Amino acid sequence: MSPQPPGDLAEDEERETNVLIEAAPGSPAKAAEDGPGRPPSPAAWFRMLSRQLHWSFVFGVVATYGISQGLGGGITRVASDYYWKDVQRVQPSVAQVYHGVTSIPWMVKPLWGLLTDVLPVAGYRRRPYFILAGFIGVIAMLIISLHSKLHALFALLAMMTGSASVAIADVTIDACVAENSIVYPHLAADMMSLNAFCASVGGLIGFSISGFLVHAIGSQGALGMLTIPSALVILAGLLLKEVQIPNFPYEQAHKKFAEASGKMLTTLKCPEVWRPCVYMYISLALSVDIQEGMFFWYTDRSAGPSFSEGFIGFMFAVGSVGSLVGVILYQNILKDHPFRSLLFSSQLLLSLSGILDLMLVLRLNLKMGIPDYYFAVIDEGVSKMINRIKWMPLLVLSSKLCPTGIEGTFFALLMSIDNIGSLTGSWVGGLLLHLLKITRTEFKNLWAAIIIRNAMRLLPLALLFLVPRSDQNSTLLPSDLLNEDDAGETQQIENVELTSLAVDRNSCTDKPLQECNNRGVLDLEQDDDEASLLANRS
Repeated sequence: MSPQPPGDLAEDEERETNVLIEAAPGSPAKAAEDGPGRPPSPAAWFRMLSRQLHWSFVFGVVATYGISQGLGGGITRVASDYYWKDVQRVQPSVAQVYHGVTSIPWMVKPLWGLLTDVLPVAGYRRRPYFILAGFIGVIAMLIISLHSKLHALFALLAMMTGSASVAIADVTIDACVAENSIVYPHLAADMMSLNAFCASVGGLIGFSISGFLVHAIGSQGALGMLTIPSALVILAGLLLKEVQIPNFPYEQAHKKFAEASGKMLTTLKCPEVWRPCVYMYISLALSVDIQEGMFFWYTDRSAGPSFSEGFIGFMFAVGSVGSLVGVILYQNILKDHPFRSLLFSSQLLLSLSGILDLMLVLRLNLKMGIPDYYFAVIDEGVSKMINRIKWMPLLVLSSKLCPTGIEGTFFALLMSIDNIGSLTGSWVGGLLLHLLKITRTEFKNLWAAIIIRNAMRLLPLALLFLVPRSDQNSTLLPSDLLNEDDAGETQQIENVELTSLAVDRNSCTDKPLQECNNRGVLDLEQDDDEASLLANRS
């Protein structure tokens, strides 16, 4: 076969790329071709994303969302419960407080976001933070797994460090997604689908194998296995395709921090913003968490059903399936409902779903002829589904409260407020378990803790007036916060110019690099509103 001219090669590559884009889920061409009953090809979808966004970015998403957060999170959830119970031998109330403390690194996500946005290391904005996150995760998990008599305080610090590892990697990959959403707006939805797909599949696998790992190698061994996800995060940082920024003016970094912090404070003072923030915090704080008390009861041989490690992992895996069902219900049925009505219904259902826990603890399910195994699985699936339905409109509400120019950092701030609310609920739950004298072997008042929790879940209904009446497609911020200032526009274009240098060479085969950069900037100026919205979602 005779070699093709360079022009023909470029045309063939362009045609192949267009075919892959048309094969992406959700594209009109693919929908028309496949029809309603034929699913799109996942292989073509992954090839298209790898070609358009570079395979190293796709690998970073898989390593961070799929393996570190999804699979690693599933293993951590089960292994850490058994670690506090069997190795550290703490009381349920203490384990509940420790569980909340380990989430503290997620409350300072805006700090990680600001660092990766405005403070490059050795000229790179993203790669060093992936590597840092991976290294501290490896060290933390090795300390827990190799030290058989680690003091509880040092074990808690190691757990917090491992949580910080996942949080830093999460913020960094979110920044990559936001950046790519601006440069490639037609692929933003595909990137969101890739994130959710990787996290969901990873979570299912993690929960499914977590119980068997704990049974086979113990909770410390299972936690030691988490060094593998952290090592893959390091590899993702080493392989990520990113352009180095020469001679970065580090002396100007403090000014960028000050500007971003000032705009966040101005936005928080706006009534359209602080009122929903107050509701989100209080609703999560009043959703009291007594999961550790339930876990100790699940595994007790005398008072509880004495579930095995394998069944505990399976039960949490079914909870992940319930969460996916909640996403599907929201996407297809509930996403167009007003905020207030949807939050009212989900909060009410969340309180009513707690009755299943009460029936299980009082063993009413046995009187109904339903074994503990089946009833516990149903309980976990239903509660996680309702929790997801409640969480989705809060995410949408948060995304609509982000001002232009600092979307990623402000969204991280709102997520931190939510995490602080969850921490408060966890600590209140620990206090409740302590006051009711629920211990490692004493569960006679567990039913009272469940009733109090269910009643407290109804209290946020009185604060729904803080939530806007509008539907989830409306604009909530005033116009002055939606108009980006000149400095913000300059910085945004500057970021796009840097990112466009990393455009795959296949798309610029016979075009000068400067032309490709200019094209990216012009696309941004033409699609500014759409790009800002997509950056919000990420």
